[in-house]
Amino acid sequence: MASRAELSNFLASVERRAYKQALFAVRDEEVALDIVQDCMMRIAEKYGDRPVEELPPLFQRILQNAIRDHYRRSRTHADRFTSLSAFEGDEENPADALETLETDADANPFAGPLDALLQTETLNLVEEALQNLPPRQREAFLLRYWEGLDIAETAAVMGCTEGSVKTHCSRATHALAAALQAKGIRP
Repeated sequence: MASRAELSNFLASVERRAYKQALFAVRDEEVALDIVQDCMMRIAEKYGDRPVEELPPLFQRILQNAIRDHYRRSRTHADRFTSLSAFEGDEENPADALETLETDADANPFAGPLDALLQTETLNLVEEALQNLPPRQREAFLLRYWEGLDIAETAAVMGCTEGSVKTHCSRATHALAAALQAKGIRP
């Protein structure tokens, strides 16, 4: 079993290399720092009772999984919500896609009343599809994808396991996709 000092020394010895590894993988300093910090917290919380010799391979596995999770979240978010980016505001005027939809004529000089109507109708269909989800699926979906919480935070807020959050989110996204496709909205 690793002592507190041994665990601290181990984490200090891998910190710089882990950061470089994450930075090369994600190419974003802040994200790389977050990934390394999360990995260090996981190994300290969940594997701090392991012998020091087992920590290096465990840490590498955790680091690689965290990097993969980052890519998976990024890809999933981009794939599923590309069309929803039209509902986002700018820094000065943030928009809440669930409440309002404003069109910016300066951004698209060819946008007209028909485009605005289509966007409003699309937003209404998204809201309707969200309302038709079971409550737990809707809650998980909104916390994860609209509020940007990670799986652990969502599980803590919902008072359930991380596996339940994953299941609820998966079912919600599939149900939303099917409902929107039935209405003629394609990603």
